[in-house]
Parts: sequence; C-alpha cells; structure tokens
Amino acid sequence: MKLITAGESHGKELLGVIEGFPAHVKLDFDRIDRALALRQSGYGRGARQKIERDTVEFMAGVRDGETLASPIAFRVVNRDYANWEKIMDAREADTSLRTVTKVRPGHADLTGMIKYGQTDARNILERSSARETAVRVAAGSICKELLLALGVEISGYVKEVCGVKDEREYAFSELARAKEEPLFMLDAEAQQRAMAKIDRIRASGDTAGGKICVRVKGLKRGFGSCMSYEEKLDGKLCGALMSVQAIKGVEVGMGMEVASHAGSEVHDEIYYDGEFLRKTNRAGGIEGGMSNGEEIVLTCAMKPIPTLMRGLETVDYLTHEPMRADTERSDVCAVCACEIILESVVATVLCQEVLKRVGGDTMEQVLCRYRDLP
Repeated sequence: MKLITAGESHGKELLGVIEGFPAHVKLDFDRIDRALALRQSGYGRGARQKIERDTVEFMAGVRDGETLASPIAFRVVNRDYANWEKIMDAREADTSLRTVTKVRPGHADLTGMIKYGQTDARNILERSSARETAVRVAAGSICKELLLALGVEISGYVKEVCGVKDEREYAFSELARAKEEPLFMLDAEAQQRAMAKIDRIRASGDTAGGKICVRVKGLKRGFGSCMSYEEKLDGKLCGALMSVQAIKGVEVGMGMEVASHAGSEVHDEIYYDGEFLRKTNRAGGIEGGMSNGEEIVLTCAMKPIPTLMRGLETVDYLTHEPMRADTERSDVCAVCACEIILESVVATVLCQEVLKRVGGDTMEQVLCRYRDLP
C-alpha cells in the first residue's frame, strides 16, 4: 500500500491517492469527517479553523460505500482559497502579494529557500505548513476502517502542554474520553492548569507545544522484522511520526527512561497462560523490531509552533538586514490536532504492514489470513 499527498496550505485543495488498498473495505464517511473535525478542534487553535470546515470528497476508488481495489483518490477542499486566489493561482498569480522574506526561526523558510532556489518563502511554507496534515488524517481514517475490521484499535491523549504534565496511567478503554475534553487531557486538574498557561502564552504572543501518547490495541505479534533493519516496526513508526510537522522526538514504551534503569527494571518478563504474555509492557509492545502482541505505546514530543505573533529575531532573506520574523495566521497551541494526526499516521503505517504481510485483493482475504496468524 502506498500513500501520496499533494497540495498547498492556501491552494485550492489537498489531495491524496492510496494505491494497493483491497476491495470491499466498508467506509464510514461520518467517522472520517469526524476525525477531520477533531483535527481542527482543541483549546489554543487559531482563526483559520473558523474558516475551514474540512470534509473528505472521494474522487475515485470508492463506490456505494466500499473500496474497489483501484487507487483511492480523495480531496479536502481549502475554503480559504477564495481569499488567496490572486496570490496562489496556478496560471497567473500576483507574487508581489503576501511575499515572505523575513524568514521564521524553527520553520522550513530559510533552508527551503536556499535548497530550492526561491526568493519568496511563500513557495516553501505553503507545502511545509501543517495544513497538509488534513489529507493525512483523511488517509489514516481510511486505513483505520481496515484495521478496525481486524480488531485493531488506535487511540491517544495529550500527556503534557508546555510543562504542565499528566503523570497518571490509563486503561485503553479510558482514552476515548480524551476527545471530549478541550485539550484532550484526561486529568481534569492538569487540563485546567494547561489551559490557563495557554491563555498566558497567547497574551504574550508566544506559542506552546506538548507531549502526545498514541496507543494501539489488538495488533497481533510479528509485524515488522528482526531480519532486516529497514523493516523494523519501531523504525517505521518512529520515522513516520517524525515526518509530522513539529514532532521532534518519539519514544517507544519507556523510551529514554531505559537508560536510567537496570535491566530487571526495563525488560518485560514472560509467562504462559494458553499463550505467551508479558508481565509488564515497558517495551511498548515492540521487541526486536516486531510487534509482540502487547499494546503499542508511542509518546511524541511536539515543539511549539514556530510562527509567533510577536515574532522572533531573524534577517530579511533579500537584504540580510536584522528584522522581526514574518507572521502567518497561526495557532497558539495545536496539541489536539497533533494527536489526531499522529493516530492517523500510525494507522497508515500499520495498514501498510498488515497488507505487506498478509496480502489479499479483498477485505475478506485479508481478514481470513490475519485470523490465521499465530
């Protein structure tokens, strides 16, 4: 299975194409659109979310609510394009409007301009913008439909916002409740403190990041490989999660904490009760690059959004003069959006791994072969 996306932040639309997806996967269009709406939600989001009302439109590969096994083509329309048509028109844009040369620290602006020979960061930031993730959420939601049919569930919550932490542990069944909270946090007291901190950060023209935990329940053991390093499941998951804008670190299970403990406090002892099980899950469901049948636990660090309303010190790309960085309409905190995006990325990787291992032209074949796995 392969996913390709295209589109700019203020272009006409965001596009996705999925190849290698089996026939007869039933799609819940309302559930896909709900994921897109959740991506736009959360305390600390910016003004653009009031303009866009994201929904997915299928252009090919789906008929009567089911996939056909042909390439699935879909789009998410940018309603804001109506305000940007003169600036972004493919044939005859007025490139003098909304030119960006006061490059933003922490963004792709400067390096992208140098790499691609541009004099206007608009030609870089439009693609590097996190707006692109709307179509990745649509793709991941399609993949979730296949995984759900196999009994594989993906959920998550926000663990930290700019230093305000939720240190509690939760059963998988509790995680769905996070989507009903303004910051996707499960600890009510921590969430209130985090929201108050976002208010202070907004007032100062600054931004906030946080940590997000994504968990996977029900995936059978053996996905990934210990035989070839590029096939390791944790490598693929971490690489995909790091491809999401603003993600600067990913931990599996205990993550960095393994360096601070003895082996007896890190490795999960094994017992047998009709099947092989672990007494703990410090490895986060992945050993030797393969899923081991336990929950997969991934924690991601999201940096603060690099577009600050008060601007950071920089230079003008053309004049080399010191300046305050340009500002684009932006969020103060987008950890809730990030949580939805990360779930979608995990779903896409796991769907690819399932289809690679079991194959199948139809969902019935995939399900039958998956059930036969040990």
